[in-house]
Amino acid sequence: MKNRADYVIIGGGVSGCSIAYNLAKNGAKNIVVIEKKYICGGSTGACGAGVRMQWGTEMNCKLSKFSIDYYENAAQALDYADGIEFKQKGYLLIAATNSEFDQFKKNVVVQKACGIPSRIVSKEEAKELAPHLNTDMIVGGAFCEKDGFLNPFKTTDAFYRAAKRLGVEFYPYTQVTGITVENGRIKGVDTTQGYIECPVVVNCAGGFSADIAKMAGVTIPVKRERHQILVTEPVTPVQPAMIMGFKLNIYIQQSLHGSFIMGRNNLNEATDGRVTSTWQFLDEMSKTVDTLLPLISKLRVIRQWAGLYAMTPNRQPIYDKAQEVEGMYLACGFSGHGFMFGPVTGVAMADMILGLTPTIDVAPLGLSQFSDKSTLVIEPAVV
Repeated sequence: MKNRADYVIIGGGVSGCSIAYNLAKNGAKNIVVIEKKYICGGSTGACGAGVRMQWGTEMNCKLSKFSIDYYENAAQALDYADGIEFKQKGYLLIAATNSEFDQFKKNVVVQKACGIPSRIVSKEEAKELAPHLNTDMIVGGAFCEKDGFLNPFKTTDAFYRAAKRLGVEFYPYTQVTGITVENGRIKGVDTTQGYIECPVVVNCAGGFSADIAKMAGVTIPVKRERHQILVTEPVTPVQPAMIMGFKLNIYIQQSLHGSFIMGRNNLNEATDGRVTSTWQFLDEMSKTVDTLLPLISKLRVIRQWAGLYAMTPNRQPIYDKAQEVEGMYLACGFSGHGFMFGPVTGVAMADMILGLTPTIDVAPLGLSQFSDKSTLVIEPAVV
């Protein structure tokens, strides 16, 4: 391991790899990425793999549109011969109540203003998009054909390999144990493999980002939550689009290989960093699928797993530099959507760190957004 770097990025998921690549692409040198597991071994590798532009806040709409536009040509841009398996078959959002349907209509107005081709759909149109859907449980929905899903491992690997070709060094299976700060400035990072002197640390440690920030004396409003997912046996394709219901508490897609991947939220989920699975999740998930999507309710479950959401009070991410400590940058608090925002995270943070003209204005997503709770813009479209 080298003992000095100009930039140390903590976190080897899609955010860390994308930031590293964009820094190097813009001419930065001596960049190190530290990951306590393997590359893509954290939240990115545990995610549901969906990417969507259907949000209720302007900033999340802009971030997702930028990223999906990028993902459409990412394999070429990153010179990744394997491809990232991007399948744009749409997201069908389903509303269980009239009030939720009204919220969808408001969201679509925001989305269209951002250039997103979403639309409101009736129960009948929803049935056409998903014939196996029990529409007795919904009042309507929304749909965007440009939404979809892609392979998180291949996508992260594409950024990783592109960054390595530009000279970025990666240290997997290496844990950060401390951050040295002197006179209000970053001086270096302690790891299980040794000490690295550096003036800049980029914190994109997902569910552990608050712990990393605390090592430098910085407090951020990010809390981790376990979120669980399961996957079924593969069957003949019957569901092109991702189906997502917020009040119904479900997201479910059929992968390219025929298996169904599905997850849900739980307000009582563990917050201690564990990523174990529970029978309660399996039970509740099965009940929802049995009533909402009865055609696939008898499929056998192959496995289930869990990952960490890094939640902020308003379900929007943090892109900023810490005011208390010079040289500490923050790309965290994605609230379960860091994989979706991978491309824009890399571009926005590289611009910020290098002092470049912003490609996209992420100033509204700085830490100052949390200074006044009465003006906090809360994202309504989160499972």
